[in-house]
Amino acid sequence: MSATLERAVSLPLDRVEGREKVAGEAKYAYEYEVEGVAYAVGVAATIARGEVQSVAADEVVRLPGVLAVLWHGNAPKLANTDDGELALFQTPRVSYRNQWVAAVVAETYEAAQEAERALRIHYAAEEHDVVLREDDPKLYTPEKVNPSYPTDTFDGDFDAAFASAPVSIDRTYRTPTVHNNPMEPHSTLAVWDGEGGVTLYDSNQGVRPVRETVAKVFGLDPAKVRVVAPHVGGGFGSKGTPRPNVILAAMAAQVVGRPTKVAVTRQQMFAVTGYRTPTIQRLRLGAERDGSLTAIAHDVVEQSSTITEFAEQTALPTRMMYAAPNRRTTHRLARLDVPTPSWMRAPGECPGMYALESALDELARELSLDPIELRVRNEPELDPESGNRFSSRNLIACLREGAERFGWKADPRREGRTLFGTGVAASTYPARRVASEALARANADGTFVVRIAAADIGTGARTALTQIAADALETPVERVRVEIGDTDYPPAMLAGGSMGLTSWGSAVVKACRAVHARIVDGVPPDGVECRVGTAAEIEGQQREALARHAFGAQFVEVGVDVDTGEVRVTRATGVFACGRIANPKTARSQFVGDMTMGIGMALHEESRVDARFGDYANHDLAGYHVPVNADIPEIDISWIEEDDPHLNPMGAKGIGEIGIVGTAAAVANAVFDATGLRIRELPITPARLVEGLISVSAHR
Repeated sequence: MSATLERAVSLPLDRVEGREKVAGEAKYAYEYEVEGVAYAVGVAATIARGEVQSVAADEVVRLPGVLAVLWHGNAPKLANTDDGELALFQTPRVSYRNQWVAAVVAETYEAAQEAERALRIHYAAEEHDVVLREDDPKLYTPEKVNPSYPTDTFDGDFDAAFASAPVSIDRTYRTPTVHNNPMEPHSTLAVWDGEGGVTLYDSNQGVRPVRETVAKVFGLDPAKVRVVAPHVGGGFGSKGTPRPNVILAAMAAQVVGRPTKVAVTRQQMFAVTGYRTPTIQRLRLGAERDGSLTAIAHDVVEQSSTITEFAEQTALPTRMMYAAPNRRTTHRLARLDVPTPSWMRAPGECPGMYALESALDELARELSLDPIELRVRNEPELDPESGNRFSSRNLIACLREGAERFGWKADPRREGRTLFGTGVAASTYPARRVASEALARANADGTFVVRIAAADIGTGARTALTQIAADALETPVERVRVEIGDTDYPPAMLAGGSMGLTSWGSAVVKACRAVHARIVDGVPPDGVECRVGTAAEIEGQQREALARHAFGAQFVEVGVDVDTGEVRVTRATGVFACGRIANPKTARSQFVGDMTMGIGMALHEESRVDARFGDYANHDLAGYHVPVNADIPEIDISWIEEDDPHLNPMGAKGIGEIGIVGTAAAVANAVFDATGLRIRELPITPARLVEGLISVSAHR
């Protein structure tokens, strides 16, 4: 790096595509314009289990503007996939209410909607089961939990240690079904060419998985599938794998011989685009009277669909978070007549840490010990699960810094008709990277182009990659253009698991350094091009087995109305240790978004299933509550300067998910501090508080 050139990484730069977005020039999947486009609409099943007996397709095809009706009686045959949700119209079986069992294709979107409403389908309905219960006889042990972790783990003798512990707690916590609701709904435009290839303009978190899946489903050479997604309006995990809209768009376009658009409606997103499974979590903690943990057990019950297994790794963080010689974690799964759950921001860690951090708070109360001190006393020297040393672990530093910034003290108080209390919780998330490739090219005018099939789903990844590339090329950021979101570019990890930037950045650094080295060696810059890849392992190291994690701490103050039970978060602080922060401005945005979503999880979000009909009663944003501006205070965000040489060339850890982990527990712990009421089922609604508050109000 030239002595006169300031490093770009760690500067709070504005988003490089910001002007395009605010000017409306950034194109999203549904906005691409092609001639002769048709529109397809999925038709939702009106039963929760059974079979389609007949579809009155002939009646609807005669309606003005209708081009085709697709159902299992006439749909093209698809190849088998690992995801039953993508086997559109291949059998008469109905596996859950609102599953797409047919589709109509029309000249206009309005005509397609009208035809969808007019299509008559007759069913043979069967008894259904959509309610998760811990005593369900159908519970079983899956072979693995997402993505490939052991389902159960055992260390020591938990039963004996728990039985003999001087202090113990045994609590059950419940989290509801919650749904991803990104700003941009899932949508796809499919355009087949005359040579059997297809281009998909699709809203996704990774163009490569879409290409591979579509190629497999339609029996194509992957080279015949191009996926384009330069701008994506959010995903939260729901766009991490292809959803039925991709398959429907490609199928419909093939059948009618015209480019076809599919946009999932907000209501349909509650059925066909994934969600976070509800959980029932039993936490048992045994400790000495000084707070030293001797036994930890975390037993999880969750659900999946009957067509595809997805087992969330809910107990995973309990395996490595705190020191205890006797440990057990288990997962049990019920296959119900429901849509298939999938990834949602910090799958596993988010619901799992809510239960664990709530239980830690309850144990601290039992011990009359400050909850921060309890966590400090159980800080492990090595990863309790693997026995490996941590590449870096600054949880205590986050707790100490957060306590100072927040003004932490146990001081529940009442002001008029409002009860105030404070809560704290820790957070963690794995720091990983996956093999990716990047291409860097120098131009004659002194500018550079970097291409990689990465995805920016609103996180600022494109901007951070520009900064990373500029430093590796030793050039100002103004001379670098990063192009992403196209399968024509070198393959890359999807945007998920908080390992997008760490994976992509590693490849970008390597490609850009190679270009820079050639220029320094005297090669004329015009056309100098290097395409290189990085492996998942850490290059240049001895490949020591290390535990790599980010850590954080959240502090929350709440005010609870004693008459209505309404809870307001009045203050919130988050402190994180995530390696080197590439861009403080976009990072702060991520952390604020994380914690906002965590507050929503604690107080607002809940998809409520009606067992009679097998459907969510509040499947739109009128009935499904998410936080609005009035619900979220100014959130104080900071991070620990952390130098971890064991990660990647940038020294970075992912930040897209750690901020949601722990936030809900901090809110729940603060509600208890304020009211003395321990609500162990989310969300903490007024209805769940008000009865207990009658007694509290009389005594405070």
